[in-house]
Amino acid sequence: MTAPAERSIAHAQRRGFWLRTLHQWHWISSAACLVGMLLFAVTGITLNHAGSIEGSPTVDNRQVALPSTLLPLLATQEDGKAALPAGLAAWLGDELDMPVAGREAEWSADEVYLSLPGPGRDAWLAIDKASGEIEYERTDRGWISYLNDLHKGRNAGPAWGWFIDVFAIACIVFTVTGLFLLQMHARQRPGTWPWVGLGLVVPVLLALLFIH
Repeated sequence: MTAPAERSIAHAQRRGFWLRTLHQWHWISSAACLVGMLLFAVTGITLNHAGSIEGSPTVDNRQVALPSTLLPLLATQEDGKAALPAGLAAWLGDELDMPVAGREAEWSADEVYLSLPGPGRDAWLAIDKASGEIEYERTDRGWISYLNDLHKGRNAGPAWGWFIDVFAIACIVFTVTGLFLLQMHARQRPGTWPWVGLGLVVPVLLALLFIH
């Protein structure tokens, strides 16, 4: 076998190896990103038109009294920021159907205030340290707002933040492997680079001409 033929076979083998590897990484990352990309694409539309499709919020306002047996727990904390005592947090969670354990509250001489934001909702409660009177208010803005807040990572907690980071890495793998696959198939598909260039030029022009 001649040297040029050997080089051609070696080149074909290398190309086949990289094609198989890139295809494998591409489909694995696309499978991992599928649901997340659909969620973020849909919520991108809902966020872009939030003013016209936002639902009507519902407000739940309640006043309840702390049991006398739990009232001494309000005297266990000095002014500042700290989580609620376990017994108090457990009772509030059951009474208000809102998990409060581990959340940091603001303690003052007269009041304990706890902010309870979450995706698609805002909530707070205030406890009078002298009387044990509790005022609780929760505002729910609907499932579209819930999904929009997941898109932004707003008040969704550290676990969702980690998911967004892992999802972003998977998206990078998906797009980079797709770019290399485009490069490897570009000779047989002459429209490849014009379309890639269009995908770059259009947002750049929109940013330069229409965003002030």
